[in-house]
Amino acid sequence: MTQETRAVRLLDPRGCLHLARLALALRPDPDELARSSLLIYDNAKMEVGAFDRVLPVLKDRLAANGITRIIEERASIRGSDTQSLDTMARRFQATGAGAVVMALADMGISPAMVALAIALEKLGMPTVCLTAGPGSRLARAHAHYRAGRLCLIDYDIHPGSSSDVITRLVNDSVPQVLAMLTANGDTLNELARIDHDVDPEPAAADGWLETPPHLLTKSGDWDLDAVHDHFASLHLGDGLPFIPPTPERYQAMLAACADDPEQLLFADIGPSGTPMRVRDALVAAVMAGCRPPVVPILLAALRALGRPAYGLRQAVTTSFSGGHLVLVSGPLAQAAGLHGGQGCLGPGFRANAGLGRAVNLALINVCRSVPGKADLACLSSPAEFSYCLAEDPALSPWPTLSQERFDDRTTCVMVLKAEPPHAMMDFASSHAASLMGTLLDCCTTLGSNNAYVPGPLVVVLTPDHASLLAESGYDKNRLRREIHQQVKTPVDALDGRGIVGITAKADDGRGNQRVTRSPDDIQIVVAGGKGGHSAVILPWSIHADTVVEPVVSPASSTCR
Repeated sequence: MTQETRAVRLLDPRGCLHLARLALALRPDPDELARSSLLIYDNAKMEVGAFDRVLPVLKDRLAANGITRIIEERASIRGSDTQSLDTMARRFQATGAGAVVMALADMGISPAMVALAIALEKLGMPTVCLTAGPGSRLARAHAHYRAGRLCLIDYDIHPGSSSDVITRLVNDSVPQVLAMLTANGDTLNELARIDHDVDPEPAAADGWLETPPHLLTKSGDWDLDAVHDHFASLHLGDGLPFIPPTPERYQAMLAACADDPEQLLFADIGPSGTPMRVRDALVAAVMAGCRPPVVPILLAALRALGRPAYGLRQAVTTSFSGGHLVLVSGPLAQAAGLHGGQGCLGPGFRANAGLGRAVNLALINVCRSVPGKADLACLSSPAEFSYCLAEDPALSPWPTLSQERFDDRTTCVMVLKAEPPHAMMDFASSHAASLMGTLLDCCTTLGSNNAYVPGPLVVVLTPDHASLLAESGYDKNRLRREIHQQVKTPVDALDGRGIVGITAKADDGRGNQRVTRSPDDIQIVVAGGKGGHSAVILPWSIHADTVVEPVVSPASSTCR
């Protein structure tokens, strides 16, 4: 590559984006289909609202077309990983069925349904997957990257849709279902075509993004407006201006890390499933405006997100309007310029804003959870731009997270999929019991996920609030015990609300459900400036936990 050619190129933020092309299973002819058995898989979504009309109507219409030998399978797919989906596919194959109809790829389970459909096709079982609502769009995105073609039928329905609407749509779709199960060749390829207007081509193998000459001014500088418009046309970035990922800026980031740029951080996440490498994280760091000292902390944060306990497979495209909270604790936080004092969760602090933004840019650009295209977030929130703070040990009367988990010399990163901070305002309380009353009342609401799914919780206390509690004999463990024991919701109040398919269970012997599973779920952080505005950070909770990852300095043998 010549220097002249190199000068008009930028690194591709999508990493080694690949578009798979699935060979669909050979379909039987209509008579063979009628003679064989058809397996209908119900993923337990059918009990929600009027969705219970889908399968009865489908089976009646199929019977009218001579398809009467039905094998029914019902099992939840929520939280399934690749291995369990492959096991399920082999179990379906063992039934001897000649084809499969799957229902219903709705909301966050759509990726798992697509993965199961792909596994069945690879086993030689013709498969049709029925999809619903916003889950249809997410299913198409996953199928675009991971199969290239798949038989998906979209129903514009949701749990509140009327029985009449659902009956009509299912009736109208049966000819298409039968065609998808019996056609071959060009006809099948057309029926299985995926409409997804992001990334029609894979990334270039050399890692460079082809950039048209008009992105440069006559003087040879980058025309930033043109660069931003070009990236937006490729669905890259978060909507804000960014630093173009030039080779020079990338090399400056690479110098801050001893890792191999090709080293894997995590894989098989998001619609694309593209492996997240060190290289891709560095490109995101450039775009976010990070300085090189942040690099080892960013790598630790992304590794933490990739741990199974975090639940990134679903968190990266969930309808939940939260972000990826990044809390940095330890000496490298201050060395990198990360801020834990006045205004630490807001604007004005480049290291905080850049680190939090780099995490989210990496997920959008590499995993291709493109907002409005392959992301279910109903409203989303500013926390999906950047959500980062540090602990300043000078502010806390108690040990910091890094001191609790490791020692004074170690820096660590804690991550959690969570709501934006829930304000806890109390200037008037002059004793611990009063302040604790305020705190306990802020730890859940009927609209919060943790009212229905007990899980992690982060309490961020200002120095004034922390001092008041510490002077009254509170340490972190006492705070954790009291919050766990006292924050709960009557199960009767949860009935008919919240998350469909998740049943609240009384766990205190008095008809109440706690919002945490144990005191260990609760993280206590001291941050911010003087005053009475603390916060509680409420979790996503669904198949998700806080994850703490140590950071290794680039002066060590590896950035890990």
